[in-house]
Formats: sequence, structure tokens, C-alpha cells
Amino acid sequence: MSGASSDGVSAPPARVLVVDDEPQIRRFLDISLRAQGYAVALADSGAGGLAELAMHAPDLVILDLGLPDRDGHEVLRELRQWSGVPVIVLTVRADEAEKVAVLDAGANDYVTKPFGVQELMARVRALLRAHAAPAESLPVFDDGRLRVDLARREVVLDGVPVVLARKEYALLALLVRHAGRVVTQPQLLRELWGRSHEQDTHYLRILVGKLRNKLGDAAAAPRWIVTEPGVGLRFVAPPAAKP
Repeated sequence: MSGASSDGVSAPPARVLVVDDEPQIRRFLDISLRAQGYAVALADSGAGGLAELAMHAPDLVILDLGLPDRDGHEVLRELRQWSGVPVIVLTVRADEAEKVAVLDAGANDYVTKPFGVQELMARVRALLRAHAAPAESLPVFDDGRLRVDLARREVVLDGVPVVLARKEYALLALLVRHAGRVVTQPQLLRELWGRSHEQDTHYLRILVGKLRNKLGDAAAAPRWIVTEPGVGLRFVAPPAAKP
């Protein structure tokens, strides 16, 4: 979305590319995104989406998997060879294996059709915030209650230092580095325990429970660590700063 820089000059609106072969979906997303202040580009095929991406470098891509000319997975793999743009995948395939596959292939997030526009807009905002953050600010998360300083390896909750075990801190640091994104269970297990433990999901359940307990973060109403059932975990990014 548009905003003002420190010198008072308005920043250009973030540009979102929608790649979907359904005219009604393209029209709906075009109207919804523009209402939120985004600039929008539209493509109705994989080839058209890749061409638009190459020519105009959008800030975020919303990609449907069911395209007429190429499978969405193929489009995703190709764009990931040369672009780090955030990608939200739209899919009618709601099974866990499909969700894990698109995330492991390089998607930043997914939304299952039919979807709620408010949820989609929230995910767009979260990804744009995470992607636009200056590199020098990435080592520190601070939302006024929880502060995680990755450079200093410090965690502070409501002004009080939190003592975390090595694995607990490693999990929190991994989630903070990917704030706003779903990190899949296999990725978490691989990063924390190694490839031989990718099926040991009970390790992760126990560790997440311990970390949530120390942060006072209830699983039923999470403030920071959100579970995507059967898929992975998402660290909730801070709200955008008001001008």
C-alpha cells in the first residue's frame, strides 16, 4: 500500500500480480486489492504471469494452481529460479500434502478456494511487511510486548528476560526469521533435528508447547505462534506502523 517516507514523499503503492484463469476471480481480486490501495496487474495464464513478472517486477504474486497452459507448480518452480517475490498460492486442493508441497516448492503462503477476502488481504499485508523490511531491521522483532533480538540472542517479554533452552530459542529464531510465512513441519524438523527426524512430529509438538508456555502464548488463542493444522507454524508479524 502507499505510504509516506521519512522525508514526507509518498511511496508508490505496492504492486500485486494476480495470475488466475477465472475472469470472475481476477475481477474480484482486482477490485478488492485496488480498494486496499494496491496497484494491480492481471494475467490469465502461466506464460502471461511469468512475462508480467519479468517485465514489471511486482511486489507480490497471487498464483492460481489450475492454469490452462501450465501447472501452477511448474510456474512456481520457474519463477523461483530467478525471483524471490512473495507468492500466495490459490488452490482448490485442500489436502495437507498439497499445502506442504506448494510451501516446500517456494510459495510463501496459500489460500484455499473458496476464500474470505479479509483473510487474503491480511496475508497480503503480512507478506509485504516482511518482504519490505530493511535488512538491518530483520534481526529484531519487537511488538511492544515481545522483543526478540537475533543478533544478541535475547528474548524479553513485558520487560522481563525470558530464559529459553537451546532448542526453544532455535525454534523461535527460525519462526521470527520467517515472520508472516508458514514454515512447514518437515522444514522445522529438518532445521532443528536433522533430516533423519523429518517424521518425528511429536518432537515438535513438545517443543512448541514448552515455548508457548514460556511466552504465555495460548494454543487456542495464539498471539505469536499460530498452528496451521497438519502443515506447520506461522509467526504472526507485527502490525504495520502507523504514520
